[in-house]
Amino acid sequence: MTLSKLSMLLLALAPMTGPVRAQPTGASAEADARQEPGDSFYCGERRLGQWFYCSRPQAIEKQALDTPQASATDRMAAITKELDELKAKAILEPTEANVIAYVRFQREQLDRASTFSDTWQRALWQNPDLDYTLQRPVSTVGKRAWLDNRKADRDAVLTNLGQRYGLFYFYAQSCGACDIFGPILRSVADSHHIAVMAVSMDGGPNREFPNYTVDTGQRARMGVPGNETPALVLFDTATRHTVPVGFGILSADEIMDRIFMLTNTKVGSDY
Repeated sequence: MTLSKLSMLLLALAPMTGPVRAQPTGASAEADARQEPGDSFYCGERRLGQWFYCSRPQAIEKQALDTPQASATDRMAAITKELDELKAKAILEPTEANVIAYVRFQREQLDRASTFSDTWQRALWQNPDLDYTLQRPVSTVGKRAWLDNRKADRDAVLTNLGQRYGLFYFYAQSCGACDIFGPILRSVADSHHIAVMAVSMDGGPNREFPNYTVDTGQRARMGVPGNETPALVLFDTATRHTVPVGFGILSADEIMDRIFMLTNTKVGSDY
């Protein structure tokens, strides 16, 4: 092959090799560095980056992440506000669309509340330390058993209560409620051997407690409020302190329950 023919072949091949590109610099180099591997044709050779996502929009993503989320309290307040607004609109403008919008939104919140209630119940079943019904049962069988055990404990305590405590019973002969309450208190005192000192507020006698005394300021000195009768006060002979048990007509169980709670339970432990 002669030199002229070799030159002609080289000139024929020249358009197929294409021109040599200059290396990108500055911003162009950074843009090319962010190109995805599969986008070299569109983003590299054809420079279509302004029409295609040749790189991830980092600034937009960062801005979205930096946007503060509303708190649960704010979201709940927004729901309440929206519900009130839809309700008011449905009342003031009772069109079918307004009523449907209010009812539908209200139903969504009812469904949400039902889900919360169901989750609450399941959580209590699976976490006994959170289930208060284990301390105070609410089922018929459990409540009956709890009451029976409590009554046994109460009776055992009251049997020995008379060794330390006594009762002051403030009454009046003219008090009709005292005529009903007297026999009830008498039965409790006899069954549990508790001493009762009857104090007459008007000087009249008492059929159930014939060894009565007339009030000469005892009630005021004990700090028993008011002049209501009947009034029952527990007296601690060890500390010389008085504790009002109740006023008005009380049943036998109420008298025993109150005395038991006042002498053997801490505040807040029975609820």
